[in-house]
Amino acid sequence: MATAVGVAATRGGTLPVFQPGKHQSAEADIYITYLPVTMRRGGHMVVAPTDAGKYPVILFLHGFDINNKGYTNLLKHVASHGFIVVAPKLYAMTFTMDDCNDIVNTKKITNWLADPESGLLHALTKNPKFPGVEPDLTKLALAGHSRGGHTTFATALGLGPSSELKLNFSALIGVDPVAGISDQMPPEVLSKKPGSFNLNGVPVLIVGMGISPQSCAPDGLNHREFYVECRPPRYHFVVTKYGHVDMLDDGITYRIGKCICESNDKDPKELARTTIGGLVVAFLRAKLQGNHEDLKAILHNPCLAPAELDPVECDPA
Repeated sequence: MATAVGVAATRGGTLPVFQPGKHQSAEADIYITYLPVTMRRGGHMVVAPTDAGKYPVILFLHGFDINNKGYTNLLKHVASHGFIVVAPKLYAMTFTMDDCNDIVNTKKITNWLADPESGLLHALTKNPKFPGVEPDLTKLALAGHSRGGHTTFATALGLGPSSELKLNFSALIGVDPVAGISDQMPPEVLSKKPGSFNLNGVPVLIVGMGISPQSCAPDGLNHREFYVECRPPRYHFVVTKYGHVDMLDDGITYRIGKCICESNDKDPKELARTTIGGLVVAFLRAKLQGNHEDLKAILHNPCLAPAELDPVECDPA
């Protein structure tokens, strides 16, 4: 049964997941051999701890016409807590609202991760920034922002062109996911029926942005609908006072994005980044590593987050 959690009056941010983690992290370009030739050196990025160890992996899909490197600070926060994040560049710019090609390439990238000769381990091993860093692909999460959130769920649900997926996803994350602007983009993910997503028990985190306007995350096609159509275990947090692109790094990508999508120009965007990053870390620690302490703490007291969270909902069983 879904549970709504109340919000206290004071802000926090002191919970460790909302602070930089114990690992130094770095980013580097990677070469993804499973993609079409014209896309293999397309600015794909890995963000990972720099100290030796074996870490869970997140495949993170960027939003509509958003440069994947615009998420660097957000992803470095997550990586500092002991996660490897692969952030491919699915396209430079597109005007098509058909997601099928992105789904195909997401599957190719997922399969590339495990390739013993050219995959993620190979990419990390040959890069001096990551000595002794290894991916644990038995703990693999698929995540995406905006249109990338649609791609995330479409891929996990087996929609789009049929192709083999060689790895299993242990968790799914949608950051202000969007299924379309006026209508659903193909393939249609939302059925408008609660609990329609058959994800075989894979846990889901949905993070919504509270001031996302109709032009970027319209009602009926946004985070609320994705959460409603998920089955347990599912978690839903809304970063109340921030907009659709407020988790991006300062720079040209953000400046372009906020011309289209309403943003919070009064408060530091770092609060949005650390709130979203901390939620991702707490969720994945619980679902991939069996450490539920931080997630339970946030659910019990959402004011531990640097930015306001309201509503907060969960349906863990």
